[in-house]
Amino acid sequence: MFAQVVSYGLSGMDGYPVTIDVNCSGGMPKFSMVGLPDAAVKESFDRVKTALSNSGMRFPLGNIVVNLAPAHIKKIGSMYDLPIALGLLAASGYISPDVLAGTLFVGELALSGEVRVTRGALAGALFALEHGLSAMVLPESNAREVLCIDKIQLLPATSLAQVVDHLRGKQRITPLTPVPYESLRREAAVLHDLRYVKGQHEAKRALEIAAAGGHNLLMVGPPGSGKTMLAECMPSILPDMTFEEALETTKIYSGAGRLPEGASMLTERPFRNPHHTASAASLVGGGKDASPGEISYAHNGILFLDELPEYDKRVLEALRQPLENGRVSVARVHAANEYPARVMLIAAMNPCHCGYHGTNDGRCTCLYDSVQKYQSKVSGPLLDRIDLRVNVRSVPVADLSESADGAETSAAVRERVNRARRVQIKRNGRLGVTSNANLDSRMLNEVIRLAEQPRVLLAKATERFRLSARSHYRVMRVARTIADLAGEAEISAVHVSEALAYRLQSSMDGSGSGSPQ
Repeated sequence: MFAQVVSYGLSGMDGYPVTIDVNCSGGMPKFSMVGLPDAAVKESFDRVKTALSNSGMRFPLGNIVVNLAPAHIKKIGSMYDLPIALGLLAASGYISPDVLAGTLFVGELALSGEVRVTRGALAGALFALEHGLSAMVLPESNAREVLCIDKIQLLPATSLAQVVDHLRGKQRITPLTPVPYESLRREAAVLHDLRYVKGQHEAKRALEIAAAGGHNLLMVGPPGSGKTMLAECMPSILPDMTFEEALETTKIYSGAGRLPEGASMLTERPFRNPHHTASAASLVGGGKDASPGEISYAHNGILFLDELPEYDKRVLEALRQPLENGRVSVARVHAANEYPARVMLIAAMNPCHCGYHGTNDGRCTCLYDSVQKYQSKVSGPLLDRIDLRVNVRSVPVADLSESADGAETSAAVRERVNRARRVQIKRNGRLGVTSNANLDSRMLNEVIRLAEQPRVLLAKATERFRLSARSHYRVMRVARTIADLAGEAEISAVHVSEALAYRLQSSMDGSGSGSPQ
């Protein structure tokens, strides 16, 4: 007999159809699996055979051929155990092949017959929905990550026996009840609050602008001035994630197997802080399976690079294209995937090796050539992709003793940020972007019209300071965000001036005085 079961595979973070054909015929007992299965898929024979036996069902005898189509794409992982087992039962006549139609099946089988968690369940549910399937059977451990998906029956399974009873009509599995995204969202846990950052008013303002518009930010200052603490406060002022953003971010973690077991959809923006010894492959993606890197795990959130010049220069240069395009293509000999990488880059660095260049207190011991060599580790093209640059100076002793009781909280800043981001979504939504930082030059011309005074000011600054075309447009984006925070419909010269001040600030000598990059 012949049976067919629908499942899916993962290409990057998206699902693609995998059809499992099973044919059982008479003759000497033999089992063959074709369709480019990897080692984990080939090992499913022993898992499936033992799971069937421990679930009170017999492994069929005879000549058995299992084909995983399309045959030219390599199949990876243990997610095909359940559909293979059901295909064998259908091909041997234990269940009717007709009951498998219109349903997608996925799940790893334990030797006991338990259905275990698998990777990419969210991508599978979206694939099933897009391809008109009426139901999906998935491990109960994956149920929470698909709770927001409606218009399709999602059937959480705990064991192979339970799935078989459902298909034979003995005891139906209760479908999941869809939960609105707003109900899954909870109050963000604030680990670091801006109210406890003493002084640094200019840096706090830069953080607010960066959070509101999704802009890249570089902080430069001596050791102990609070750069890392400021960066760690960023998650507490980031705008709420939209459902589409949460869906896309969760798909990345789900497909990579990074979601904790039983976890629901990610509703808080990620904050990734890789060590400066990270390789290019770990940062932008790679490995034999072309896996995502830190820049993709930070999608719709923050990629924080502390001690920026300490990273290998080739690693930093690998970030240039993803920062510009918002996507990264990872190609290897046996795999090629594309991942989203729309991140806010928050970077921090000292102005020199000893850290005190430009502080004017005599502590810097670095020679001029040494300072230049240290700063040149961060290339001009990478700096050109950073919208805001701010010098973080040492906090005066008098400020350290100030009470935090009257200081502005992260919650108050986040309220302003959310208000500005809602304005951007309303204005830019038809263009498919949710933040000003993601507006390309064509989109900018559609949504931004500068009046005479701010236009002339920006033109003169571009010519005088020899700003690149990229820098010119990035100043416009930042100015638009500043206007949004102020609740202004039009960009004024004041908004352009503030955006230029952050763009032209040296950010490389610790003093705020120096030639712009």
